[in-house]
Amino acid sequence: MAGSAGLVLCGHELVVRGGSRLLATSTSSSDDDSLFIYDCSAAEKEAQEHKGEDAQPAGEGSDTALAAAFSTSGSYFALTDDSKRLILFRTKPWQRLSVRTVVRRCTALTFTASEDKVLVADKSGDVYSFSVLEPHGSGKLELGHLSMLLDVAVSPDDRYVLTADRDEKIRVSWAAAPHNIESFCLGHTEFVSRIFVVPDHPELLLSSSGDCTLRLWQYRSGRELHCCHLPSLQEPTEPWSNKRFAASRITYWRQEDCVALLCDGLPVVCLFQLDVPRRQLVYQQQLTFQHRVWDAAFEEARGLWVLQDCREAPLVLCRPVGGQWQSLPESAVSKRVCAHLRENWAMLEGEDPPWPALQGHVQPWARADAGSRARNAAGSCSVGEGAGPVVGAVCVSASASGQQSCCEPGPGWFP
Repeated sequence: MAGSAGLVLCGHELVVRGGSRLLATSTSSSDDDSLFIYDCSAAEKEAQEHKGEDAQPAGEGSDTALAAAFSTSGSYFALTDDSKRLILFRTKPWQRLSVRTVVRRCTALTFTASEDKVLVADKSGDVYSFSVLEPHGSGKLELGHLSMLLDVAVSPDDRYVLTADRDEKIRVSWAAAPHNIESFCLGHTEFVSRIFVVPDHPELLLSSSGDCTLRLWQYRSGRELHCCHLPSLQEPTEPWSNKRFAASRITYWRQEDCVALLCDGLPVVCLFQLDVPRRQLVYQQQLTFQHRVWDAAFEEARGLWVLQDCREAPLVLCRPVGGQWQSLPESAVSKRVCAHLRENWAMLEGEDPPWPALQGHVQPWARADAGSRARNAAGSCSVGEGAGPVVGAVCVSASASGQQSCCEPGPGWFP
């Protein structure tokens, strides 16, 4: 995920990144107070005479972390920064393994399922692979697009590399021979902001776009299975009903086949049920927050962690209770993690919205009155003294034919 403030989870490992720093801790036990902090500005700078292919000094930049990801097992973690560095870590225990130079500033990265490579997508449309087993090895060009890449993913069997670009396309390439293209997933009418291969259903792909849709694909054939038009879930009176937005995060909870969608700059998280037999997405509910939401990610054992612009409660844990998602009271674990974030709040405070390269396409949330808008629209249904979400209960209706209606709006999809 590209951007300045972010949340990444794998197993019990939790990483929050902001500015040039990352903070890693564990959610496994309230007694485990271990904390790892790394500052990209402390990484070795490349010699000024070493230039990248875009003719800019490789070590010249703001050191802001641009993208980060765990490997499948959580044993490795990688990030890229604005100074065109790829930094690789081992996580058990946390240890930096290498700092390598990338050709251009990156927009997304991912590990192969076998954890032997990191795939890095950049602003010029190329994907490079970097060895994990040889952590100081140079990158290898794997494939290229004609426009900026915004996301990259791999299939769970490592057979396919999936790439999403600013020109509406999702490409499915053979990993062993990337010049061979298996399929294109065509249908979006604006830039494709996120792609996500569903882990338990490896033939399925989720994608989001600046055209305000969330789509489900059978990606090997390029067949679109379902399209959810997000504006159809909004009320006409809402302040951004005529504005365009894109998803900044798609995350998935295996326990419930639940998909959470975070839209760029909007203080809500939208929840869908992935109905695999019917090959569709069923809109369930929204969680509305009184503060700007930076990121969200599922922890399999606990539920949905939401990172928000609220120093008193920077992380909120949500999970279904009695069929409705809601925030949970602070536990010893959440108190400990929030205390670490408060101590390092300067790295998060005042972060810019994601998608700096797409500001002309995406309408960001107006920060100054985000809290007041949410409160005005949602009334007094706040949870946790303004720190948690206002829950908009949404029931999936049944059509005359008895089929469930996907993406059925509830009372005020957004605040």
